[in-house]
Amino acid sequence: MLDGASLSEALPADRHPAGQDLVYGTLREYGRGDAWLAQLLRRPLNDVAVRALLLCALHALRSERRAAHTVVDQAVRACAQLGHAAAKGLVNAVLRNALRRRAALEQALERDEAARYAHPRWWIERLRRDYPDVWAQILEAGNGHPPMTLRVNRRRLSREAYLQRLREAGIEACAVGDYGIRLARPRPVHALPGFDEGDVSVQDAAAQYAAPLLDLEPGQRVLDACAAPGGKTAQLLETADLDLLALDRDPARAGRIEQNLRRLHLHAEVRVADAGEPEAWWDGRPYDRVLLDVPCTGSGVVRRHPDIKWLRRESDIAGFAAQQRRLLNALWRVLRRGGKLLYITCSVFAEENRLQIADFLARHTDARPLPTALPREGQLLPNDEHDGFYYALLEKH
Repeated sequence: MLDGASLSEALPADRHPAGQDLVYGTLREYGRGDAWLAQLLRRPLNDVAVRALLLCALHALRSERRAAHTVVDQAVRACAQLGHAAAKGLVNAVLRNALRRRAALEQALERDEAARYAHPRWWIERLRRDYPDVWAQILEAGNGHPPMTLRVNRRRLSREAYLQRLREAGIEACAVGDYGIRLARPRPVHALPGFDEGDVSVQDAAAQYAAPLLDLEPGQRVLDACAAPGGKTAQLLETADLDLLALDRDPARAGRIEQNLRRLHLHAEVRVADAGEPEAWWDGRPYDRVLLDVPCTGSGVVRRHPDIKWLRRESDIAGFAAQQRRLLNALWRVLRRGGKLLYITCSVFAEENRLQIADFLARHTDARPLPTALPREGQLLPNDEHDGFYYALLEKH
């Protein structure tokens, strides 16, 4: 992340769980580690590898999961393994100084909001403006560990039947929402009973609202735009027999849709296309339902992708909002009169959510918002049960 790469790009596919936990934890509280380093270093450190090593070591010291002397020793030895043996003295001195000054360093965090809340200052200000009553809770949730939530394939078994299978396997879990199951502790997916056979999928509880909100009926013509990796596509098909087209502009990501559908024994037409250019893929027959899960900042899922907080820039929001506006305008054309479009983001920023929909409704007199039972007019905020999502259900009349 320090060199601009995303976490998914930087980490190897065969990463060790303990190493992944260390990296994710470091990035969740990057603002705090960065503030500590600013006080511990006499001059700026331009070596990205050594800086990353120090941030990971400081996180390990603050989390206190291992003895302090072990953390310092391993960090010093890691310098040589990384080919930076000349930095061993610096790493040793910085970490030992951090241990001596820990109380003062922690007190200093309280005076710096970016360090205290482990989010960029602009991000904090936006949430304070959009959610004056709960902005601090949103920030706190963004620094936490996300729950591991499952969606049972209702074509194959009921939720209660799968909960019983988990109990028999000694896996602690509970029901969440209308269809989900939350595990007490995360587990590798292939260790879950029936996962490889298509009995269950990993899907956040907030994402599981998509299919019920669309009010699906067998035989409907449905478009899932921006569909990769296919979690919501599969959920739609688990709900009803549909004539479904799934689009994604990225060939590799479209391939993931097909992989997920094969595992779940489901079928849809999957095409590589830009949903915002209907003339390239639309046959002219209107759709009964459109699921539009738009590209967004991902500000509601930062505990799963902590690098987002530090890679995003405030100026990115306007760019995403422009993409969202383009997709809404294009896909409204392919929806039949009386049909429904469900607009979704995994963002908590108002410009991508309620303000985006308000602008769309002001420009389209044939659109009307439909009520849902969701809180805050469709804005789900991250909490112990789910991530931050936004839903707006629109009907064409």
